[in-house]
This record gives sequence, structure tokens and C-alpha cells, in this order.
Amino acid sequence: MSYEWIAILMFSSMMLMLMTGQRVFGAIGFVGCAAGLLLWGVGGVDIPFSAAMKLMKWYPLLTLPMFIFMGYVLSESRIADDLYKMFHVWMGPVRGGLAIGTIGLMVLISAMNGLSVAGMAIGATIALPELLRRGYDKIMVTGVIQAGSSLGILVPPSVVLVLYAMIARQPVGQLWLAGVIPGLMMAGLFILYIYVRCRFQPELGPVLPKEERQIPMSEKLRLLRAGMLPIGIFASMMIPFVNGWTSLVESSAIGAIVAFLAAVLKGRMTKKVFENTVRNTLGISCMFMWIILAALGFGAIFDGLGAVKAIENLFTEQLGLSPWMILILMQLSFIVMGTFLDDTAMLVIVAPLYVPLVGAMGFDLIWYGVLYTITTQIAYMTPPFGYNLFLMRAMAPPEIGLRDIYRSIVPFVAVMALALAIVMIFPQIALWLPDTVYGK
Repeated sequence: MSYEWIAILMFSSMMLMLMTGQRVFGAIGFVGCAAGLLLWGVGGVDIPFSAAMKLMKWYPLLTLPMFIFMGYVLSESRIADDLYKMFHVWMGPVRGGLAIGTIGLMVLISAMNGLSVAGMAIGATIALPELLRRGYDKIMVTGVIQAGSSLGILVPPSVVLVLYAMIARQPVGQLWLAGVIPGLMMAGLFILYIYVRCRFQPELGPVLPKEERQIPMSEKLRLLRAGMLPIGIFASMMIPFVNGWTSLVESSAIGAIVAFLAAVLKGRMTKKVFENTVRNTLGISCMFMWIILAALGFGAIFDGLGAVKAIENLFTEQLGLSPWMILILMQLSFIVMGTFLDDTAMLVIVAPLYVPLVGAMGFDLIWYGVLYTITTQIAYMTPPFGYNLFLMRAMAPPEIGLRDIYRSIVPFVAVMALALAIVMIFPQIALWLPDTVYGK
């Protein structure tokens, strides 16, 4: 059997196991190890083992539990609630202002946590009831929360970009900086859409009643100060890192410690909050570790077959596709896979194939990391099985049905597709900031 057919058999076997409901790391790791044994005998086990040991020696891996801990501290201690109160007061007089404020809330939550699940949980439990109570259109606000929460995997410190950095062997700091401008651009496009639509259809996002807007300036400033605390935590972590005063791991530790101290000083670090934070941090960190280990083992076997070169030859020589056509097909495949897989599973399944191929075609792997992340955001919200769709269904009140959730994401998916096209056409949107900071 040729190596090309072996690679196809490995890939199809893994997809089949995933469709039967097996755990992601189990399906990927089993296929990789079984292929190694069958191809090279007992010595084949050394290939995935060697890849796993490289991961264990990768010092920046320590950032993963640090950022997850920081996010859960701010979430479980309800410090993030202060952010919404701040946006509520300052944005209420604008048509659609609370929905716009919710996008701002999601950006800041993303900058504290790096996971879309946290943004979805906070948005669905804090923002959604308030928006519905004040007469906002349920379909629009459901889309707002789903779209806003997806920013968690693009705005630094994105955990997904950390995983991409591990698999693609790219600097985490450059990937984070590459996600800043595209992430803010996408948030700005969301805000522009909400503002324009509410200008033409005021009933979708009414302004706050006059009595709720008549708040003393002293109270507004107090809420502003309370809401600025999470921003200060993020700044305490990112400013030393960007200026080169601390390493990535040291910055992540600073963020975790400052967030913990902030919760203690505000009297919100109870025993229950601490236990929930540690338990969730351990669970999420271990899940990511197992998946990364399995992915690296599978990727080592895949590389050993020369499968990447074979597939590159198939696309470029036999089919005659241009590099841009291949890139677009890759992005479309992410959207298809996103209908039944989460972002981590998508990355570890196709990274052994896509990342070397992208590099061989002459594209920048930092830029491609941003493209992958934006496409994953779109896949999160693509029916019938988009990840965010089911998270919203689980958290939404009874009056919001699955049909409403599906309808709500249509305009926001269109905005995301526009953002993806802009970043593809103008790569410097993603590359300017890391090139400037790192002096390339």
C-alpha cells in the first residue's frame, strides 16, 4: 500500500472513531499509535513518545493553566459583573446601547479568559436577562451574545492560539499580537451592524427609560472605576510582556496572581469560589494536555509517512490548484468540520496536514493562525451543530427556541465572513502589530 493511501486510511479511521462518539484524544492517539506499530513495529512507538517528550519540555506550556485560572477567578468571583454594570450605565442612552455594551463586555471577558465558553456563560447569565427585560429583540440579542463570545478565541490571551503555537511551532507572543487588530476590527464590525440596524429599527434596541439614565455622575464614575479593574488586571499582565520586561510564562503568572489578589481584596474569594476555580482549571488544563499529546503523536506518524508532501503534490501538480485556491478550500473544510467538532479537535486533526502545507506554499504561519481562528469562530456558529448554538440553547431562557438561535446568527456570520475576507486580502492587518513590536 502506498504512503498516500496509508495517510488517507489514518485520517478516515480517525474521523470514523470521532463520529462514533469516542473521546477526541482517545481517537487521535489510538490511530497514531496503531499506525506506528503496524508500520514500524515496536520501534514505531518511539515516534509519538518522542513528540510527547518535546511537549513536556516546552516551557511556555505553563501559560495554559495560568490563563485558565485567571479567567475562572474573574468569572467565579463575579468581578466580571462590574463590567456589565459599567456598560449598562454608560451605553444605555444609545439605541441598541446595551447590545453594543455587551460586545464591549465580551471583548474584555475575552481579554481575561481566552475561552469562548466563559464569555457565553457570562453573557447568557448576566447580559441576556437584562436585555430581554428591557424590551430588546430576542433574536438580535441572542446573536449578539453568541457572536461576542466567539471573540474569546481570537483576542489575547487566546488559549486556542497557544495551542496553535504549540502544534505549528510558532511564537505565542506574535500570535497573540496578530489577533489584536483583527479581533478589535471584528468587534467594531459587530458594533457598527448593531448601531445601524437599531437606527433603522429602533424597536429592536430601545434606549433606557429616562429615570434609569438619571444617575449622579459620582455613581457613574464609581461604576467606571469598578469596571476598570479587569482592564487593569489585563494591563498588569500584558504591558510587561510587550515591553520585554517579563517572559510569557512570568506574565501569565502575574495575571493569575493579580486576579486572585483582586478577588481577595474585594472579599469575593470564598472557599466555594476557590474550589470551583481550581477544579475547573484542573479539568480544562488536563483536557487540553491529553488532546495536545495525542495530536503531536498523530502528527509525528503522519509526518513520518511523507503524507504532507504527497498531498501537496496532489493539489499543486496533479490537480493544478493555485495556493490561494488551496487556502480557501482549507477554510471551507474548517467550517464543515465545525458543524460537529470544537476548535481544539479541528486544530489537532488537520494541523499535521494543513500547517506544513501552508508553509510550503509560502504563506506566513502567524497570519494563517489568525485565519484559522476566525474560521473557527464562523464554524462555532454554523448550523446544524455549531458549538455556540448548543451552548446558547443550554443557557437561554425557555422563550428562546432553537429556531430563534439559528435565525439570530445569520447576520453575524455574514459579518465574520467579511472580516475573514478582509484579513485574507490584507495580511498586514494581522501582521503589522507583531512585526512592529518584534522589530521584523
